[in-house]
Amino acid sequence: MMNEEVRRIMTKNVVTVTPQQSLNEVSRILAGNRTHHVPVVDKGKLVGLITTYDLWKQKEQNSKNEHLSVRDVMNPNYIKITPKDKVGTAAELFLDNRFHALPVVNLRGELKGVVTSYDILRYSYKKEYTDSVVRPEIFEEHVG
Repeated sequence: MMNEEVRRIMTKNVVTVTPQQSLNEVSRILAGNRTHHVPVVDKGKLVGLITTYDLWKQKEQNSKNEHLSVRDVMNPNYIKITPKDKVGTAAELFLDNRFHALPVVNLRGELKGVVTSYDILRYSYKKEYTDSVVRPEIFEEHVG
């Protein structure tokens, strides 16, 4: 199960930002897409990653975010994997490093997708359970 390639479960249509974009723009993008991370791409190549934590940390240190760009806050040192790496490799990286997203790049450094800890959880769950195990009446008991 964990020997399948990451390309089978990764998100391929990834929202990205550029190093020149403002932090306010990135904040709106993250909120609008309900995500906690976004790859930073320049001329087709992955150059960094920016997260909601990065934005929060910057805001705590400096309240004048309107003049800062993604380049000022992004993390240029990130772990990445390739589309042919195994799902188990991604799972091991998530367990060891306590982060939740890995950019997936080809050998030229071009972003091909992102795999998240949620992708692996969903993949593992669907391999084990083909039908939902949650009974609808459980929700009615807790909501009503």
